[in-house]
Order: sequence, then structure tokens, then C-alpha cells
Amino acid sequence: MNSVLGNFKSNNVMPSFSNRVYEVVAKIPKGKTLSYKEVAIRAGSPRACRVVGNIMNRHNIKGLPCHRVVGSNGRVGGYKWGIKRKIEILKKEGVKIKNGGVA
Repeated sequence: MNSVLGNFKSNNVMPSFSNRVYEVVAKIPKGKTLSYKEVAIRAGSPRACRVVGNIMNRHNIKGLPCHRVVGSNGRVGGYKWGIKRKIEILKKEGVKIKNGGVA
């Protein structure tokens, strides 16, 4: 189990979609990103990219690298603490940003 998830790991046989999203996002390495769509696909619901965005916006899991989830069009997407902060963090982690989007 990834330490970021702590007590949020579900003991259910079939984890909730939110928990599957948390598991996918927790595995995104520094310097890499996944699109909301790719997270949805890996979590088992390919058409749920907007749901992934809502889950990322509402989570309260300290250390979950939700800033590494971006739009499939290259745009950075939303962030609870502001897009400017998200871009700063991504740059610090080595993600190339060009014209406000992931290069």
C-alpha cells in the first residue's frame, strides 16, 4: 500500500472509484503527469474524467500528488490552491511548461 493513502485504502473487495483514483494518482512519479482521462481509464471508468477532476478538487489526503493530473489537451487544469501554484510545483518537479500548459 502506498503510504500517501494511509487510512483511505478501502478494505472492500471492490474499492470505490474514488479510492481507485487515489491509488492511480499516488503512483504518478515526480516529473511526470497523467491526464484526467488517463487516470479515469486506469481507475476503470474511461469516461469519468470530469469525475476525476471533482475527486481531485475535493480530496483531503495530505501528500496526494493531485497537481500531477492535467488536461489531455496539455492545459494544466484546475488546482485547489490555484493554477499558478500548480504550475510552480510542476516546474519544480521538472515538468516542462510552455504557454501555461504541459509541453
